[in-house]
Amino acid sequence: MKNIIKFGLAAAIAFSSAAGAFAQEFTNGTVKKVDAKAKKVTLIHEELKGLEMPAMTMVFAVKDDAVLAKLKEGAKIQFVAERVEGKLMVTQVK
Repeated sequence: MKNIIKFGLAAAIAFSSAAGAFAQEFTNGTVKKVDAKAKKVTLIHEELKGLEMPAMTMVFAVKDDAVLAKLKEGAKIQFVAERVEGKLMVTQVK
């Protein structure tokens, strides 16, 4: 019984680690427009594999002010986009 519990725990840890790594996939993009008041950014981006979305231009929400401050029109960036509370959101930028 203990071996089954250990195996289950190990599998859960491995799955959560893999899911975390998957969520951290950076995508290349170009900032087309920043709307700081509305906390939104328009990006021309490559395929978002984690969201099964082809390359396109689209608007994302940006919840974190520190992330929003890194976004300047015309800048080439790498970013992480995730579905948060039903919205597509930029969660990280480098």
